[in-house]
Amino acid sequence: MKTLQSYVQGQWVNGASEPIALYNAINGNIVAQIVNGGFAPADMLNHAREVGGHALRKLTFHQRAIRLKQLALYLLEHKKEFYALSAATGATHADSWMDIEGGIQTLFSYSGTGRRELPNARMIVDGEVEPLSQHGTFVGQHIRVPLEGAVVHINAFNFPCWGMLEKLAVSFLAGIPSIVNPASSTAYVAELMFRRMIESKIFPEGSVQFVSGSVGDLFNHLDYQDVVTFTGSARVGQMLKSHESVQSRSVRFMMEADSLNCSILGPDAKPGSEEFELYVQQIVTEISTKCGQRCTGIRRAIIPEQWADDVSQALAIKLDELVIGDPANRDVKMGALVNQDQRSDVRERITELQRDAEIIYGDPMHCAVLDADDQKGAFMSPIILHCADPLNADSVHDIEAFGPVTTLIPYRDTDEMIALAKRGRGSLVSSVATYDDQFAQDAVLGLAPHHGRILLLNRDNGAESTGHGSPLPRLVHGGPGRAGGGEEMGGVRGVGHYLQTVALQGSPDQLTAVCGQWIRGSSRHACDEHPFRKTFNRLRIGDSLLSEARTITLDDIEHFAEFTGDNFYAHMDEAAAKANPFFEDRVAHGYFIVSLAAGLFVEPNPGPVLTNYGMDNLRFLQPVYAGDSLKVALTCKQKTDRLGETYGEVRWDAEVSNQQDETVALYDVLTLVEND
Repeated sequence: MKTLQSYVQGQWVNGASEPIALYNAINGNIVAQIVNGGFAPADMLNHAREVGGHALRKLTFHQRAIRLKQLALYLLEHKKEFYALSAATGATHADSWMDIEGGIQTLFSYSGTGRRELPNARMIVDGEVEPLSQHGTFVGQHIRVPLEGAVVHINAFNFPCWGMLEKLAVSFLAGIPSIVNPASSTAYVAELMFRRMIESKIFPEGSVQFVSGSVGDLFNHLDYQDVVTFTGSARVGQMLKSHESVQSRSVRFMMEADSLNCSILGPDAKPGSEEFELYVQQIVTEISTKCGQRCTGIRRAIIPEQWADDVSQALAIKLDELVIGDPANRDVKMGALVNQDQRSDVRERITELQRDAEIIYGDPMHCAVLDADDQKGAFMSPIILHCADPLNADSVHDIEAFGPVTTLIPYRDTDEMIALAKRGRGSLVSSVATYDDQFAQDAVLGLAPHHGRILLLNRDNGAESTGHGSPLPRLVHGGPGRAGGGEEMGGVRGVGHYLQTVALQGSPDQLTAVCGQWIRGSSRHACDEHPFRKTFNRLRIGDSLLSEARTITLDDIEHFAEFTGDNFYAHMDEAAAKANPFFEDRVAHGYFIVSLAAGLFVEPNPGPVLTNYGMDNLRFLQPVYAGDSLKVALTCKQKTDRLGETYGEVRWDAEVSNQQDETVALYDVLTLVEND
């Protein structure tokens, strides 16, 4: 029998208490045992902060992002053994794919996000400089830097791989070390994957540690630089969030708890419509995937009362086709609950739901299974309940049966639908199946304050939609109220939860030196040679070119209009231009100004600048008239080394001004520049 271990301070350690058996969800056999203790939580935290944190903060965001990709590729090589063990949790092959390869894909996603959207630096310059004084010698700039603590990831049993990897991806990219604590009932899968992570030697020592079983008194040693993320029941989450150390030391706490997610069928989605069919299939998918054990599962199906019978009949037909049993048989589409204790809990919750609803499909005490014993395993039939009077019911809006259970809740109009949805007191996700744009907008405005995510499902996206229950790395995952008030993933948004935002105040020159990014008002360095002749390594922040001036003529404006076809009246009609409250006469095209500026600052010969790949933050601040004389100040603003490439990214500040030194246009020019 396998005894799970913890990985603490660079070594695997055994627990020191009575073993707790972990059971196979399909046949009831013991899979492994878990033993609490065997380590000192305070020492574990200090190791993470002092060893892991120090190593991570020496790496840039890009260097950490590359390691996430390396880990993803390594774990893919070992996926077969993860699948084999995942089956013991009651998961079908499709369930395991979502958990294992979905988690690995999150590593890939955050690796790409880190390299595309974060700098190859150890801090993030956040937003534009803020002027704080009359003459510009005192300015402000926000930056974001990694916290110097550790994050404790407390994960749920339903996704032992994805739940671990989606949190690790974000915190590792942010530069904060992690202590992973999986839910005990499926910890054997998480421990196997974590072992492979350690064997890969991709992550620096101390940057990831692992606790099998209880974390002991670890919470007593948390401090204000630490973070806790929790996924699980609202009751346990609230208990941990109320811990004295968390409260008194302002420990950041992100909670994703159970919630009574709803799915809404629009009045327009009548039986036979594509939206109706999508809606019914979505409910079946949410019931059968992971045997309904998903924090995003549809617990309340809110449907127009005129379609209630049609929905229940359509569900019954599809659920009758659902094959339940041993996932080793590929004909099986729904496996088991994680263990018999979980099945007992779901049965109790169903009994509570029956105070306000009646079962119209399924039997909580029995189900037909393929290649398995429904009593030795933790199998359960899909259960559909119907609540006839949802406005006067409480249990259906308060009790979550964390299994293959959904309650049909009828509504009469849009206001009643929104009122019923809000009774869930905050949820991770809702979905709306409709082809009526006005109903969709009304639903979004009514639901958005109470949900972390809303899926609008219709015939246009049904084939490609990832569905109601699938959190995506690029979108936030979390929700208000009962759902915990937390927020995970969301691309760069998720990284920000592990960073400290700091407002710097100082002189432009010193802030430029500190931030590694040229700030307007700081010194420019006139170059002996054109900056475009410098390779990436030779360029310095602040290297600049002040161009010669060029006078705009009316012929220039008319030629640009004829050449491009842009004959907007303000460029071509003197009387109409003067009637415009913003102009005194015919004005030059904004895009002509940008094109003319390029002609003033570009060095035409082949050289280090390989390509211009875009512009950011373009603003036209003053109109330009015939007779105005324009010049450009081009300054190297930011350099981003592309690791593993023969070139880097250079962001140039372009400021176009007229003969009165008034700025007429500002923008960033983005180029790729060769390394030496």
